[in-house]
Amino acid sequence: MGASLPLILYWVLLGLIAGALAKFLMPGRDPAGCIFTIALGVVGAVVGGWIGTYFGWGRVTVGLFDLRSIAIATFGAIILLALGRLLRRGGR
Repeated sequence: MGASLPLILYWVLLGLIAGALAKFLMPGRDPAGCIFTIALGVVGAVVGGWIGTYFGWGRVTVGLFDLRSIAIATFGAIILLALGRLLRRGGR
């Protein structure tokens, strides 16, 4: 599966997998739906890639669909879910 996928399809697939894994690992009352899950995973990949690069853990490698990229993107998506829950709780 690697570089032969068009870039947008790569990000959508990575986002779907990472977002679904994050929602599976952190079950709760979060917005459901495929579009939200993909967006969560894509933004999580950006956040996870930034954090991973900063701490030297690695980064999300565009064009290479590997476990490290999925793990880093999932990590970023989990951070986003946790932040979203904290912000929603603070508004109540």
